[in-house]
Amino acid sequence: MNEPNPLTRAHLDALRSEFEELSRLQVGYPCNQNFDYSDLLPFMEYSLNNVGDPFHDSNFRSNTHEIEREVIARFASLMRLEQEHAWGYVTSGGTEGNMYGIYMGRELFPDGVVYFSQDTHYSVLKILRVLNVRNIMIKSQENGEIDYEDLRETIRIHRDSPVIFMANIGSTMKGAVDDVSRVRGILDDLAVTNAYIHADAALSGMILPFVDDPQPYGFDAGFDSVSISGHKLIGCPLPCGVVLTKRDYVARIARSIEYVGVLDTTLPGSRSGLTPLMLWYAFERLGMDGFRELVKEMLAVAAYAVERFGEFGIPAWRHKNSVTVVFPRPPAEVMRKWQIAPLGDIAHIITMPHVTREMVNEFVDDCVKHKHRQTA
Repeated sequence: MNEPNPLTRAHLDALRSEFEELSRLQVGYPCNQNFDYSDLLPFMEYSLNNVGDPFHDSNFRSNTHEIEREVIARFASLMRLEQEHAWGYVTSGGTEGNMYGIYMGRELFPDGVVYFSQDTHYSVLKILRVLNVRNIMIKSQENGEIDYEDLRETIRIHRDSPVIFMANIGSTMKGAVDDVSRVRGILDDLAVTNAYIHADAALSGMILPFVDDPQPYGFDAGFDSVSISGHKLIGCPLPCGVVLTKRDYVARIARSIEYVGVLDTTLPGSRSGLTPLMLWYAFERLGMDGFRELVKEMLAVAAYAVERFGEFGIPAWRHKNSVTVVFPRPPAEVMRKWQIAPLGDIAHIITMPHVTREMVNEFVDDCVKHKHRQTA
């Protein structure tokens, strides 16, 4: 293969330098920058395609289906789903995982109504339009958690329709965790027997399994499916994630495709064979104890950030077991420099593994400095 010309090489070098600097100043989005997949570089020489169901053979044999099944098994264990009942696949990210969960709920209950809160990720409204599913938005509490009384009353009014509930397990802006056990209790009180709960656990799905006192989560708490991101806490150069559900549900939608010799059970046809390999490698390198230590330090840095804001009279807060630190919206210069995600009059930082106490100090100092400059 020909080497790139000098102009192309210079462009690539400049782009890499830019990304190097940007990664040093990234505290506003949940993307872990601390990862090393250099051992997997040789696999970039192959066209790896995980077409179709990872639990069935494919005519296209350059795949990582076996590795993908191991990844699914690890996530199923974290989500308290028995291996014999577990099914899932590695997705392109949280949006695909959420679409799969809502799609599964719709296939099981075609006349169902999807209930979701104001704080649900923006992609869900798009998914509902694509799938053309009846839906009702429920009010959120000030802390970002769903308003359970509004949910109860709305379901009561529509109790003749099956319920498809979209739970936030760590909401996008505030890190709020909807109490799935409480939602199941509401369904029981209203005698709603046809119900399906999908959980968006993009970030907190890799936090709650590693803390001593987690909020209710997992299939034993009432999940029917769950989406967890891979490029967030775990860290990955490519957006990816995992969707999990129950094997019996999937059997109802599967169909055989002779062309590739697989069962068609996933949303896309061709899927990345590299991302399952990366997630598997991350688990092999860190192990469960490694992730537990990682989460412990992330939470400690989040607590430190709240304290640092407080020292300057800036009202910052976070939920229990959350690495999302919420505070008043900072000046535009600060948001641009640190890649901050705002919503109205608030913003947040997320203490991913690459976010150090030194970065927190520098960020808070910038907030204070620019605030004083605005009021001067």
